[in-house]
Amino acid sequence: MIAIEAVNLTKRIRRATVLDTISLTLEEGGIYGFYGSNGSGKSMLFRALCGLIHPTSGTIRVFGKELGKDTAFPESLGVIIENVGFWKDFTGYQNLEMLASIKKQIGRQEICRAMERVGLSPDDRKKYRKYSLGMKQRLGIAQAIMESPRLLILDEPTNALDYDGVRQIRQLLREEKERGATICIASHNPDDLEQLCDRFFLMESGGRLRETQGIRRMGESAS
Repeated sequence: MIAIEAVNLTKRIRRATVLDTISLTLEEGGIYGFYGSNGSGKSMLFRALCGLIHPTSGTIRVFGKELGKDTAFPESLGVIIENVGFWKDFTGYQNLEMLASIKKQIGRQEICRAMERVGLSPDDRKKYRKYSLGMKQRLGIAQAIMESPRLLILDEPTNALDYDGVRQIRQLLREEKERGATICIASHNPDDLEQLCDRFFLMESGGRLRETQGIRRMGESAS
C-alpha cells in the first residue's frame, strides 16, 4: 500500500518558494531518509506531510486520504519536528500521560514501555525542566512511538544523544519498521540514514527534492 503520495507539492511564503513542485511516492513499511543543507526545506516538507502547513498548490495523500480535504492530519502519526512542547514542571511520565489522554488509545503499560525503550525510567521523579538535552530527545521519541502509529516523521531523531543513545534509537527504529511503521527521517548524520534507510532523498536549494542512490557527502559530484 502507498503510505504517502505527494503530487506537485509547492509552498510559497511571500515571494520565496520553499517547496518546489515536489512529487513523492513512499510505500508503507519502509524507512526513508531526507538530507540537505540547513534551510533547504526538509522541516517544511515534514510539516506539510503532517498537515501542519497547507501547500500553496499540489496535493498530499497519506494512506489514501487527502490532507486538507478528507482529513486535517494523518490519523495515525508520531512526529518530532524541532522542539517538542512538554510541560516543564511535570515528570516525563506525567507529560506522556497527559498527551495520551487526548486520544485515550493507550494506558500506563504502553507509556512505560515507550519510556523504557528509549532508555528512560517511568518512575523517575525528575521534572522535565531538569532533563538534559539527551533526556529531552529521548522523551520526544517516546511520545512519538507510544501509540504505535502507522507513520513516524522524525526530524533529527538522534540529535543530542550520546553514542549508546544513538545505537539504542537506531535499533528502536528498526523494530518500528519490523512492526510495519512507515518512517521518514531527516538527519545531518549520514550514518543514521545509511544504516537505517531504504531510499534517500536530497533536498536541494530552492526546495527541490530528488531521489539519490545513497548519501552524497560534501565534495562528491552529483549523480
